[in-house]
Amino acid sequence: MTNNTNDKTLIKEVSINAPLNLVWYAWTISERVSEWFAPETVIEAKEGGTYELFFIPGDRTGMNTMGCKITKFIPEQKLNFTWKGPDQFKNLMNNEDTLTTVEVSFKSVSENSTKVIVKHIGFKDNENWIEAFNWHQMAWSGVLESLKSTLEKGEGNLCCKPLNNNVS
Repeated sequence: MTNNTNDKTLIKEVSINAPLNLVWYAWTISERVSEWFAPETVIEAKEGGTYELFFIPGDRTGMNTMGCKITKFIPEQKLNFTWKGPDQFKNLMNNEDTLTTVEVSFKSVSENSTKVIVKHIGFKDNENWIEAFNWHQMAWSGVLESLKSTLEKGEGNLCCKPLNNNVS
């Protein structure tokens, strides 16, 4: 995927009181990802591997990142994967030629502290994409809060639950 100068970039970061290896595993082992991000996941932790999240248990047709792949995999440093937006944006950003990319960087701050930076690229800078960009700004904040809460206290909330099951 090429970046145009017209593309918008979303950047979120969080510091987590947990060792780097545990934070890395939280992103790269299916069972760990399902504790804080999406209830069902299929992750093949290697470049070219699958990075699929299913936000509604048992539903493989909606609210998922089916078909998304890991594009960069540097253990305990970098994890990049293609991304599909939620169903309300599927016609805008979920076709093969409009997929965005999530770049996650990991940095050990100390023995028990890790900084995670999520850089989501590929949003077009036009009015059709404004709502999708804003939605992802909110969603990534919630995702990183859940990751932090899960790793520090074991109390993560899964992201992007259907509205009728929404937890505030």
